[in-house]
Amino acid sequence: MGSGKTTVGRALARRLQLDFFDTDHVIEERLGYSLRTYFEQEGEPRFRDLEQAVIEELTLKNNAILSTGGGACGRVANREHLNTRSHVIYLKATPEELYRRIRHDGTRPLLQVTDPLAKLRDLYAARHPHYLETAHQTFETSRPSMSHLVNNIQRQLEATGVI
Repeated sequence: MGSGKTTVGRALARRLQLDFFDTDHVIEERLGYSLRTYFEQEGEPRFRDLEQAVIEELTLKNNAILSTGGGACGRVANREHLNTRSHVIYLKATPEELYRRIRHDGTRPLLQVTDPLAKLRDLYAARHPHYLETAHQTFETSRPSMSHLVNNIQRQLEATGVI
């Protein structure tokens, strides 16, 4: 969370004239209320079930860019669908950089804890191996500007024949 998946994904989709889907936004739209509310009422496991169904559906679409929630790769089925049905880009940032970006964002259910930075470090330690397993390419997001990052991703996708 906070790596720029939605911002970069939307900009890349616009540039490449592709459809863009953010799994969190798709889920909120279908629920009719916020993920934070859903987390509070139903818990994370039920949310992950919804997320898995949406990823299974959206990874069948062609010519689209999909942004997933930060925990999506925690499930084997999601990793398999993402890795085999699409070209996955991991937008990597340190927990400290993520904390700097999202420390004032009260909409992130997993960060509603006493020590959000410690939580981000724990999430990074748990999720990073799954991201590496799933991704075809990794881009560091803490240094370049968003437009520079989108340019780099586009160049790499073109160089590898993905687009």
